[in-house]
Amino acid sequence: MVQLNLLDRPVWHSLGGPQNALDVGTGSVRRLNPAYGPFAAADPGNEGDLAQHLHGGEIWLVEPEALPAPVGLQVLREAPLLQMIADAPIAPIQDAEIVALGEADAAEMAELALATEPGPWAPQTWRYGQFHGIRIDGRLAAMAGERMRPAAHLAELSGVCTWPEFRGRGLAARLIRKVMAGMAARGEVPYLHSYASNVSAIRLYESLGFRARRPMVATLLGPA
Repeated sequence: MVQLNLLDRPVWHSLGGPQNALDVGTGSVRRLNPAYGPFAAADPGNEGDLAQHLHGGEIWLVEPEALPAPVGLQVLREAPLLQMIADAPIAPIQDAEIVALGEADAAEMAELALATEPGPWAPQTWRYGQFHGIRIDGRLAAMAGERMRPAAHLAELSGVCTWPEFRGRGLAARLIRKVMAGMAARGEVPYLHSYASNVSAIRLYESLGFRARRPMVATLLGPA
């Protein structure tokens, strides 16, 4: 049975479950290894402990509601999100122009992600799961991949981005289908988070089989 309720706290359940090896938190806090990204989550009522897990940077929370700044921290940004899932059958896809990305592509992946900002990106973010890309004239034009897994049967689509000069060609849609098909082949239900204000992206996701599940909030915390 698909436990969709785990998606209410995706960071907490990912780092306490399938991706526990990436957790560097202690006690009441689960904190993603900073080399992979800035995500963290706290046991309810213990949010004050988050200040001990900055690791010299910032913390991103993805929760059902906004979190007031705990002592020692300040809210740098809040962003409403829309969480979406694709729980209808997904057909396999063959696309010869889509290539699997890996360590040899890491520098190009980081350049693309940092320029287009699909979400936070760290040196090892690409190791979350399999990323795919499309190259045009040898250049990585677009990519999409995988991130948090709150359970063995749930996988997050993430890192969807395209260089501006290559937009409008349907590259993102092709890559999303490829990632979704890979998840479905492993028996996983794809889900994602989109900025609620990104209407065009939400429409694209809907056209590819995603449906809205619930609103979420991304809260970016830094030292006070």
